[in-house]
Amino acid sequence: MNDFIEPPYETADAAINKKRELPLIWLLPLCALLVSAWLIYKTVSEKGPEITINFPSADGLEIDKTKIKYLDVEIGKVTDIAINKDMKTIDVTAEMHKESSGYLTKNTQFWVVRPQIGLSGVTGLGTLMSGAYIAIKPEKGKKERHFKGLDTPPILETDAQGKRFILETTNLGSMGPGTQISFHGINVGEVLNYELANNADNIKLTVFVNAPYDQFVRTNTRFWIDSGIDLSAGADGFKLRTGPLISLLAGGIAFRTSPDDKAADTVPENTPFQLFDDYDQSTQVIYHRTIKVVMFFGESVRGLTIGAPVLLRGIPVGKVTDFDLEIDAKTAEIHIPVVVEVEPDRIKIINKQANMTAKENIAHLIAKGLRAQLQTGSLLTGQLFVALDLFPESKVVTHKNDTGYQEFPTTPNSMNQIINSAQAVMDKISKLPLETMTTEINKTLESLQSTSKAATKTLVTANGTLSTADKTLSSADKTISSAQQVLTTLEPGSTTQYELNQLLQELTQTASSVKQLADYLEEHPESLIRGKTEK
Repeated sequence: MNDFIEPPYETADAAINKKRELPLIWLLPLCALLVSAWLIYKTVSEKGPEITINFPSADGLEIDKTKIKYLDVEIGKVTDIAINKDMKTIDVTAEMHKESSGYLTKNTQFWVVRPQIGLSGVTGLGTLMSGAYIAIKPEKGKKERHFKGLDTPPILETDAQGKRFILETTNLGSMGPGTQISFHGINVGEVLNYELANNADNIKLTVFVNAPYDQFVRTNTRFWIDSGIDLSAGADGFKLRTGPLISLLAGGIAFRTSPDDKAADTVPENTPFQLFDDYDQSTQVIYHRTIKVVMFFGESVRGLTIGAPVLLRGIPVGKVTDFDLEIDAKTAEIHIPVVVEVEPDRIKIINKQANMTAKENIAHLIAKGLRAQLQTGSLLTGQLFVALDLFPESKVVTHKNDTGYQEFPTTPNSMNQIINSAQAVMDKISKLPLETMTTEINKTLESLQSTSKAATKTLVTANGTLSTADKTLSSADKTISSAQQVLTTLEPGSTTQYELNQLLQELTQTASSVKQLADYLEEHPESLIRGKTEK
């Protein structure tokens, strides 16, 4: 049993490794932590600035849905909407993209884009499906994070190339921001805004003309209000000028370049120009040298307006600038002083006298009979104008002139003279004893009717012809005597006297014929039966 002997074992001390190893299972949360940190860093580093925009209302705005766009590219999103402390407006908090931080300056503008329908077209149509969004117009300036939104979109939503100009007018009409500006029928710009001048005597419109059309606005460029349709009458008939349809509906402004201007005559930005009321006014030559004179009229000036033309034999030489009303307390005379602005450069002087001023030339023309007269320019409208012409026989009547201007003599209108003469004739007629004359004439006519009946009976009835004829002649004599008495009461040369005189002549001829008939019948009574015998 003891034959099997186990071999001896060699023993050795086991080496113990005391270094701890990290389990592989911990690598997963470590990696997740590193990824989260990287994502947080990336999110924070790419996060844009946060801004607030103050709007009057939150119509169409939604949290986390309403976008902020520039050139239709999303650069931010609305994150919060809250009512402001004043309880009248709202504050919109928006998170912007990082790359948009350079757009956020003090001059940057924000507004809400919604669908709008106007005469210039339809805007914001795309928001019907996607909803309203906030648009931005960047401007250079200092950095800012709090903004005030616009109630209406700005006219120039982008940095368009062109120039701004100032137009001065006294009539705004239907023009306003967005009114189109055309050049030869092409839409080249629009009105940005308007404001009242400091002295409140006119209105200033700021307009923008797009490039390259801004180079055609030069020194002598004329702007006028384009109503879309212009009807005028001339020697060749009626002329009709039409503009764009939008000008007919909402008005517009047009301009043209003078042929004398060159490309080098372009003007700088914000140059002021006069805005004329229509095309015809824009074609008139502007004269800067003027002389003011005053004219005293004693007749009605109804139909005379400020700006009415002053014509010298049909040629414009000035315009009316003011008129007033004066009543003399002592004499009760009424005079209307009309101030006229004459442009002497419109008149070409030949054989000019040396050392004579413009006022001396006017005085010389007045001495030759030059007078002013009110005339009607249109029978339909009744508008008046001042006409100048020579009236050598007209006298110069001076008035008390405290206007400070040289007095220009006037003469009454020829039509007024005719009316005054007719009025004088009517006054004389009204003084005649018409009722007495009418009574006498009626008596005369009754006598004539009796005479006519008596004469008729005489011719028809043969019995007692001679005696009846005698009575008829006697009655006719009395009638003629009565008519002659009435004739003496009438004014010599009047129409009634003339007609009555003709009537008496005819009555005398009738009486003479009756007398001849009576004489013949007295000598030949048989002629009533046999007729008149031929010799």
